[in-house]
Amino acid sequence: MNNKMRPALIGGVILGVLSAIPFVNIPNICCCLWAIVGGAVASYLYIKSSPNPVGPGDGAMIGVMAGVIGAVVYVIIGVPLGLILGNTMMGVVSSVLSNVDPAQAELIREQMAAGQSVGSVIIGALIGAVLLTIFSTLGGVIAVPIFEKRKGGPGAPPPPPQGFGGQPGGGYGGGGYAPPPAGPGQPGY
Repeated sequence: MNNKMRPALIGGVILGVLSAIPFVNIPNICCCLWAIVGGAVASYLYIKSSPNPVGPGDGAMIGVMAGVIGAVVYVIIGVPLGLILGNTMMGVVSSVLSNVDPAQAELIREQMAAGQSVGSVIIGALIGAVLLTIFSTLGGVIAVPIFEKRKGGPGAPPPPPQGFGGQPGGGYGGGGYAPPPAGPGQPGY
């Protein structure tokens, strides 16, 4: 397993499982929060294991990898859970809404019952998988400036040591122009 795959696998499993479990997935309502967290965790783990400074492009790549892995986990776990627990979730939502407005609760209950087919669950999971991948990439990119404290790139070369290259201003090789010594009868004597 290469050095990018392990962090992506860990971040992807985190985001996929947390996004698929009902009621635990509620933070995904806020800009796919679990996807951003999964991409950031993957980038963080990669930064900690990398011997070289990590750039935003590396963070994006790790985020995409984590997002794809998380999307697969989300579809594998989320579709069966959505079909099994869909009626339970409808009951909880409608009971909460019935305390607020009974007429509105009945309307929402009817709309949720109409949208609970196998096809709609699968299409919803595929759309969710695409969004998880996009937001996981964003999480991977965001994590790099937060967690990467090493300076990036090779930078400028250090200055040459003293005495290297001959006389000052003489250039390399020590054969630079030197004026003839001033003697009697010459200016500057």
